[in-house]
Amino acid sequence: MNSLVLLLISIAILFIGYITYGSWLAKQWGVDPSKETPAHTEMDGVDYVPARAPVLMGHHFASIAGAGPINGPIQAAIFGWLPVLLWVLIGGIFFGAVQDFSSIFASIRHKGKSIGHVIEQNVGAKAKRLFLLFAYLTLLLVVAAFASIVVGTFNGFTPEGELIPANGSTATISVLFIFIAILFGALVYRKNAPLSVATVVGVIAIIACIAIGLKFPVYLSGTTWLVIILAYIFIASVTPVWILLQPRDYLNSFLLYGMMIAAIIGIIGSHPTIHLPAFTGFQGIGGSTPMFPMLFITVACGAISGFHSLVGSGTTSKQLNSEKDAKTIGYGGMLIECGLAVLSLIAVGVMFTNGAMPEGTPTQVFATGIATMISAMGLESAYDTAYAIIILAVSAFCLTSLDTSTRLARYMFQEFFIPEGTDPKTLTGFKKVCANSYFATLVTVIIGGVMAIGGYAKIWPLFGSANQLLAALSLLAVAAWLGNIGKNNKMFIFPMIFMLVATLSALVITLVKNIKAFAAGSASISTEGLQIVFIVLLIALAINLAIEGCRIIFMKKKTA
Repeated sequence: MNSLVLLLISIAILFIGYITYGSWLAKQWGVDPSKETPAHTEMDGVDYVPARAPVLMGHHFASIAGAGPINGPIQAAIFGWLPVLLWVLIGGIFFGAVQDFSSIFASIRHKGKSIGHVIEQNVGAKAKRLFLLFAYLTLLLVVAAFASIVVGTFNGFTPEGELIPANGSTATISVLFIFIAILFGALVYRKNAPLSVATVVGVIAIIACIAIGLKFPVYLSGTTWLVIILAYIFIASVTPVWILLQPRDYLNSFLLYGMMIAAIIGIIGSHPTIHLPAFTGFQGIGGSTPMFPMLFITVACGAISGFHSLVGSGTTSKQLNSEKDAKTIGYGGMLIECGLAVLSLIAVGVMFTNGAMPEGTPTQVFATGIATMISAMGLESAYDTAYAIIILAVSAFCLTSLDTSTRLARYMFQEFFIPEGTDPKTLTGFKKVCANSYFATLVTVIIGGVMAIGGYAKIWPLFGSANQLLAALSLLAVAAWLGNIGKNNKMFIFPMIFMLVATLSALVITLVKNIKAFAAGSASISTEGLQIVFIVLLIALAINLAIEGCRIIFMKKKTA
């Protein structure tokens, strides 16, 4: 299969999906640009701050992407490129983008509150508490996994003590980015500098940061970086969004868009053949992984991700300037991520040789594949630079998702202890402590940091299932709300049921596997034991939530 043909077909399908299905959804739900959004009605200068559409798209896209649309499709490629491509396109248009768009829209119609609040208003208080517990557990997995990934891209030394120049440069550039972002935020939000002028200056500063980082790498151990990163996400998660979150994500988005454009140029310029077979069998390469349900769990953020609903209803909805931006940022942002997933699939397909998957982590496979295509255009000398910048861009994805997820976990933790309609200032005792933003963030950072010590490889499989199950529950929440207000919610029913079945099946498979490992004496309490505890909790919470939500949705239909 020619990579350029596959890319063009994918882009055309995603674009058609955006202008047809996305527009139809907006009409069905009653998106109204004349309505004031919570960013204006609830503006507090900390979390509720109106953002221009390009700035908010930068934050939203950088936050939702993470490593998922790169890691997932590359790992799922064991089934062949065709199953992965079909799920990315179909799942993205009819599952993932629907969830992202609807979670933002539902949130802005509930004063910018989280999906947990939407559930409380439309399903019940018990369901809200179950959802908050489920979402918080999932976010802890996100914090742990992404902290581990970022540490891995910053760690300056190999296990043998040798220097890793690419990691040292990535660390330098990422730290410089933070200071540039703070300066950008001050210029735009405090000095009222025109966004166009500030953007040009910011992009030039990014280029300068890259040049400095490549010249002056910083070498610190993984343990040191973990401590620094945990301290950073604590600070980033409690400061006003205009200081760091909005500007850093906006500027990072140019690096991320640049990476995707470079990949597209590489494919157009060299248009290599995809060596990966279209289909390798229902058990995948190696014959030990069932395509159902694992394909739909492994691709993760490349098709649908529950984490997106937390970002959409947690930070994006609080910054949305106009309801008309919800489709562009929610539905469009997800389809851009699907495009990144397609690029990742092409990269692993091109690197597939001699019937074997390429060696290295998914990030390394992606960077190698794209850099190889760029160098094949007669730019052999650009390979090392392209590889380093791609690694940097992926790290930027992860760091952005990391501090966003920490902020979201803080919201969930606080919301669990604040009764509906209660002013947090009136709380006393234990609830007052737990509702404090600093305490909630500290608890999240400590637990996530302890889990990160085990390494992302031990966390990622469980995160995938929890994340996709969260997507099913988010679809259920919005379906209940739309049904209650008399709007069409039929587009949620099949995606919701399919994801519930697929994810619960995957969790049960993982549970049985871990129990067998214990029986064989090859398991450890810190890995398989912890996973068993999380799996049991997630299954119990999800089933309870599904029963509560479906009772509301389908009983409403019967009495309608």
